[in-house]
Amino acid sequence: MHVFVPGGAGYVGSLLIPSLLDAGYSVTVYDLFLYGEDLFDTIKDHPNLTLMKGDIRDLKQMEIALNRCDSVIHLACISNDPSFELNPNLGKSINFDPFEPFVQIAKRKGVKRFIYASSSSVYGVKDVPNVTEDMELIPLTDYSKFKAECEKILLKYQDDDFTCCVLRPATVCGYAPRQRLDVVVNILTNLAYNTGKIKVMGGEQLRPNIDIRDMVRAYLHVLKAPAEKIQGETFNVGYHNHSVQDLGEIVKSTVGRKRAVELETVPTDDNRSYHVSSQKIANKLGFTPKYTIEDAVDGLIDAFEQKKLPDSLNDKRYFNIKTMKAVNLQ
Repeated sequence: MHVFVPGGAGYVGSLLIPSLLDAGYSVTVYDLFLYGEDLFDTIKDHPNLTLMKGDIRDLKQMEIALNRCDSVIHLACISNDPSFELNPNLGKSINFDPFEPFVQIAKRKGVKRFIYASSSSVYGVKDVPNVTEDMELIPLTDYSKFKAECEKILLKYQDDDFTCCVLRPATVCGYAPRQRLDVVVNILTNLAYNTGKIKVMGGEQLRPNIDIRDMVRAYLHVLKAPAEKIQGETFNVGYHNHSVQDLGEIVKSTVGRKRAVELETVPTDDNRSYHVSSQKIANKLGFTPKYTIEDAVDGLIDAFEQKKLPDSLNDKRYFNIKTMKAVNLQ
């Protein structure tokens, strides 16, 4: 199987691509490589890896890149609300406008399986004990609205020769070669380890999280699942639904084995809270996460101690908004 991964040089992709190669797949990465063109230097000569620098809005180049590919894991997007809101027109031009033409091209080129990375943010705020895949989507931002629209677009193209599946990941955390330090667990760990002080905004809001290694396992699991089990399906992919306060306490105690950490709790206007259920993917596909929040924090601590994340408080490559401002992507 030859897998086409637009956005493969991002946070999740940086760990997913080596895992796909290790599992025996051929892989084409299609990406702007905004966060460094040296990301895959250690594997760039792998016989089953093709690296293509390109913009997802360049449909002609996308069509060329899809040659010989029979599966797609679509990761490319302006990721998360703050990054999207930095330039909403840019976000729409990347996250939404080229999506349907890309699906059409993929189908025409003979792709058999298309896996789309959506987001658990499509649910909006839900005042229920468990948010499941069959609940109404009430996206609150353009980022989540376009994710929801792309889900609908993809699923209308499914047929016997084109298997379509949507994953709605929780917030991903932990260490990866293209590190992000602008998501909640990673933010807290970076500050705790490197400054000894962390601040929790609010506290009682529930936030679903998943270790990046489990997210990679989920993509591999869905990629090799029987078509009839994933056709037209949507799966939440999360694990822990800790409160923000609990996340702070976990980070404090885990980093606390290395150094003293002060934890401060302050009020917030952001009271979004939701408990996402990942029972469906467990029941239907047999996938269950195995890494805890503590494991994700430990992975980051190891990376800091091995000097894999130099200048982690300031370097723009760890922060999507800082990088987007610096490159002035249009």
